[in-house]
Amino acid sequence: MYSSELIFFSFFPELLGSTKRLNVNAQDCDGISSLHQAALMCNVPIIQLLLDAGAQVDIKDNKGMRPLHYAAWQGKPEPVALLLQYNASVNEQANKGETPLHLACQHGHVLVTNLLLKYHSNVLIRNKDHKSPLDLACEFGRYEVVKMLLQQHSNTRCRSLLTENPQDTADNDRTTCLHLAARNGHVDVIRLLLNAGIDINRSTLRGTALHEAAMHGKLDVVRMLIESGVDVNKPNSYDQTALDIVRSFTTCHAEKEMKHLLKEIINAVQGRAIRDFDDPTDPHALSFKEGQQVTVLEQRADGRWRGIIFHPNYTSSSGYFPASAIQLLDRPGVNGSLVSRLGQLFLSLTASVQQSDVKPTD
Repeated sequence: MYSSELIFFSFFPELLGSTKRLNVNAQDCDGISSLHQAALMCNVPIIQLLLDAGAQVDIKDNKGMRPLHYAAWQGKPEPVALLLQYNASVNEQANKGETPLHLACQHGHVLVTNLLLKYHSNVLIRNKDHKSPLDLACEFGRYEVVKMLLQQHSNTRCRSLLTENPQDTADNDRTTCLHLAARNGHVDVIRLLLNAGIDINRSTLRGTALHEAAMHGKLDVVRMLIESGVDVNKPNSYDQTALDIVRSFTTCHAEKEMKHLLKEIINAVQGRAIRDFDDPTDPHALSFKEGQQVTVLEQRADGRWRGIIFHPNYTSSSGYFPASAIQLLDRPGVNGSLVSRLGQLFLSLTASVQQSDVKPTD
């Protein structure tokens, strides 16, 4: 706060009490009122004085921002709570479509987000960029906010944001919370979304989350999505796979490793364990049971192969095992319908899990 503002606010109680003609709702050329300024500065005593003196709790500035917008943006729960007690509207949108909840989620303000939700802030409202509060929390990597939204609303409105929507492919401006998290490299947020039930292969016109991560050079996300069983061969609306994206557009230092990861899974072959294997003395060993399906990534001449096993909860195990423990289902070097089979495997495993445990995922 500037020194002139400090002086002004220090004398504010006297000013309010000195004359009945003072207009507490006066606005400057930008539409900023005293209540806007007090909310921006998180000055609870001045907010209280202004509201008691008749300040309009939902007064708009030229950007359509109400005092609650500014308070939510700053992230202090006390001024937000006070404005809400005076019936500030939680769902009013500014000129760009953002509600106070959009601002709280974007900036990672967990307490304010929780407070707004208690006052029935609508998590489904989208701004002019078609983004919900959950989208913004995922885009900016606000892990705790995303976690809270998914936990508190796992069976209601937020859950609907995780399901396939015809609008996903409406135009190039459309995106999803998963794509936004992938584009910006937020691995921990992606795990939350996957555990909450979002489809790892959900697509927009630009493709899957893997396409987004590849386009923006997010190596850790590419690796995590591959290890979680994403369909590496699924094309976007321009018939490009993630590998095509890396070859054509990605110029970051991670390009070489991304190509390696994608080619490795594309060229993998499927195998089935013909016996149990476990080697507790080798930290790099891949353990499995007879009959378990193993995706073979590397067939070394010394008979020590490397592979990966995908699990139904979007996790995987990888490591080394003896070639004699595996029967190949594909001819080496021929991918065939690997990804299709992986997708079917995931669907069947997920279905079996859902049948045995119908409780929602937190």
